[in-house]
Amino acid sequence: MSSFKPGKVERVAGPVIVASSMLGAEMYEVVRVGDQGLIGEIIKIEQDRATVQVYEETAGLRPGEKVERSGKPLSVELAPGITGQIYDGIQRPLTILFEKTGPFVRRGLTLPPIDKSKKWHFVPTTKPGANLTGGDIIGQVKETSLITQKIMVPPNQSGKISSIVKEGDYTVTEPIGELESPNGPVTLFMLNTWPVRTARSFRRKLPSNTPLLTGQRIIDFFFPIAKGGTATIPGAFGTGKTMAQQQLAKWADASVIVYVGCGERGNEMAEVLETFPQLVDPRSNEPIMNRTVLIANTSNMPIVAREASVYTGITIAEYFRDMGYDVALMADSTSRWAEAMREISGRLEEMPGEEGYPAYLASKLAEFYERSGRVEVAGSETRVGSISIVGAVSPPGGDFSEPVTQNTLRIAKVFWSLDTDLASRRHFP
Repeated sequence: MSSFKPGKVERVAGPVIVASSMLGAEMYEVVRVGDQGLIGEIIKIEQDRATVQVYEETAGLRPGEKVERSGKPLSVELAPGITGQIYDGIQRPLTILFEKTGPFVRRGLTLPPIDKSKKWHFVPTTKPGANLTGGDIIGQVKETSLITQKIMVPPNQSGKISSIVKEGDYTVTEPIGELESPNGPVTLFMLNTWPVRTARSFRRKLPSNTPLLTGQRIIDFFFPIAKGGTATIPGAFGTGKTMAQQQLAKWADASVIVYVGCGERGNEMAEVLETFPQLVDPRSNEPIMNRTVLIANTSNMPIVAREASVYTGITIAEYFRDMGYDVALMADSTSRWAEAMREISGRLEEMPGEEGYPAYLASKLAEFYERSGRVEVAGSETRVGSISIVGAVSPPGGDFSEPVTQNTLRIAKVFWSLDTDLASRRHFP
C-alpha cells in the first residue's frame, strides 16, 4: 500500500487501537489496520505510538498485526459522477458494494467512490495563455439534468494555463489541461481530492439575506431560515425530526441537497433510500436524485464512521458551493455523532465533561456548523454560493438542558423545537 515502514497493533479497545513503531506518522493520517486492511485514522500520537480510530468492526483484531500508513489524511473524491450516489461515512458507494458483496459489507473492502471508466462530455471555458487562480472555472460537464458541474482549478494552485483539451468525452482521470504554476507544471483533471477536516477556502463571507424556502408553511411563515444559515431541530423520540428533515430535503429550494444519515435507525435510512429515487422535483419535473447526494451511516454501523459521515457530507457540500450553487445539508442526527465522540473519549481515558461528553464537544460542533454560510467563492470571476445546515438533535427523554442541545443552541441561529404533546396529537411540522 505504501513505502512507509509498517507499525504493529499493540492494544485493541473496541473501535480504538494503539499501534507501536509509528515514528513519523501524522495526525489524522489514514492507516490500514490488520491483515484485513481495516480503514482507520490517527487521532493521537505519543512518541512512537499512535492511537487509531477504526472505521470498521475490530472484532478478531490481534496484537502484533501490521498497521500500514498511507501518508495522506482522510479525503473525499470530488468529480462528475458524485451526484445521485449513495455513500457510507467514508465515501464507499453502497450500491456498488451491494452488487459486489451482497447485503453484508466485507471488512477492509474499498471501492472507488467515482466511476473512473465512465466518460463525461467536457466543454472547456478557458483558452491557453489565461492566468488562473484557485477556484477559476476551466470547463463544465452536464452531470445530470439538474446539475452542471463546473470543473475548477484546485484551490491551492494558480498560474498560466499552457494547454487545454478540446470539447469531447473524457474520463475523470484523463488529463484535461496543464497549468504553469510557480512550482512547475501542474496537470489538471476532472477528479480532485480534498481532506474532509479542512474547510475549503473562499474569498469572503456575505450576509445571509435571502430566505431558504423549505416548502413547509409553518417554518417559512413563522421561523424562516436564510440561505447560508444554520438550524437545529431538537425533539424527543417520535416527534418527527427525521420526517421534517426528509420533507426539507424533498421540497427546499436549494440547488443541491446533501442528506447525511448519521447513526439513525436502519429502517429510517431504508425509507430514505427507497423513497428518494422515486420522487420528482416539483420545479423541474426531474427525479430529485439528480440533485441529491445521500450518505447513509446507520446505528448498527461502526460508531466511529459517524464522525467521518458528517465531515464527508460538509466537504461535498462545499464542493458544490464553490461552483456557485445553494446547498442544503441535512444532518440526522448530530446527537449520534456526539455519542460516538463520548465513546471514543472514554476509550482514550480523557477527563469527561458534562454527562460524560468530552470537554471539546462544543468546539467540535462549532467546527461543523461554522462551515455553513453564504460566501463569495474563490476565483477571478465573482460567484456566490451558500451552504445551509439543518441538524437534528435527539435529547434523551426530550430534555433540552442536556449538553448537545445546549451547545448546538449556542451556534445555530434557527431553533425548530418539536413538542411531544403536539406529536401525540398527530400534529407535525
